[in-house]
Amino acid sequence: MQSFPDNLPPLMQQAISASQAKDSDTALSLFQQASQAEPGSPLPHFLMGAELAQLERMTEAEAAYARAVILAPDFSIARFELGVLQFVTARPAIALVTWQALLELPDTDPLKLFVLGYAKLMQDAFDDAQHYFEQGIAANTTNPALNGNIQLLIAEIHRTRGTQAPATEKMPAQEEPGDNHFLLSNYNQSRLH
Repeated sequence: MQSFPDNLPPLMQQAISASQAKDSDTALSLFQQASQAEPGSPLPHFLMGAELAQLERMTEAEAAYARAVILAPDFSIARFELGVLQFVTARPAIALVTWQALLELPDTDPLKLFVLGYAKLMQDAFDDAQHYFEQGIAANTTNPALNGNIQLLIAEIHRTRGTQAPATEKMPAQEEPGDNHFLLSNYNQSRLH
């Protein structure tokens, strides 16, 4: 679970509590109110995007993530999540454009490593993708939920290739017919923070 600063405004605290209690309607309403109360803050938009993505309202989630990035272009996790959403909705080229600024991060930054992994997935270079994903997981010491989602991707690579995934990984659900990419259905169901 993502941790947040204790000094968040009350509306944000209430919205996060509602989200954690799985009361999405209340959470979305409070995130909207928080965005109006603090129009220059990217955090309400970012968290609204995460909530909407969890509800599989991808168009609205993308708009919320995009607003967060517009308000704070250096808000790396918002930029990463926006790109992931674009990737899982079968727009990998747009995701790469969104992620371009993340490629300027240090070589040891987990978000840069994860983006490099996605870029390799687009080329079906599964070994290279897995390598970058594993490096990113090792480098990411602050966001365990993100690591869990990336581990799902690694497990899906193994499942797709017919190889055995390491025993520590949970296998994701089977893909749904009609997906445009072998990872899209499983990653669409993942919530990233």
